[in-house]
Amino acid sequence: MDTINPLLLTLNITPEAHLFFNKLRKQYFPPERNFLDAHLMLFHQLPANEKKIFEDINAGVREYKNMTLRVTALSSIGNGVAYKIVSDELQVFYKKLQIQWAELLIPQDKNKFWPHITIQNKVSPEKAKQLLQELSFDFKPFEIKATGLSLWEYQGGPWKFIESFDFTG
Repeated sequence: MDTINPLLLTLNITPEAHLFFNKLRKQYFPPERNFLDAHLMLFHQLPANEKKIFEDINAGVREYKNMTLRVTALSSIGNGVAYKIVSDELQVFYKKLQIQWAELLIPQDKNKFWPHITIQNKVSPEKAKQLLQELSFDFKPFEIKATGLSLWEYQGGPWKFIESFDFTG
């Protein structure tokens, strides 16, 4: 791959789950700032043209089957709202990559992993608090499935899709 732009790694979820979160994102994210579909970010900035990234992703997805993720709560992110995701298996998978890529990671990706799917951001704290209360009123925890990974090239706002990697373990 020939790019100088950093790469991003996201977790793929089933089409039904993606549709659910993406519908909410389209409804509540400011349209002029919404360049992306709903996603669960794993790594925010990986170096482009680093062969080890592709090798480790390919090896990792061969070790895992689809993962069950628990959507346990809605959370405030200050100027927005996200769904909190809980999965011990995902935490183990993430930590393994974090250790393998330790020398390649930016400080943000070395921090504790907090899996979530943002459906609103870049609004006033009041507007975010209102949506959090509205969606929390009848929220019930539920489960979704993670099916693999996607690698993207960051393009200063929008992302360019590079490749998808299915769990096959």
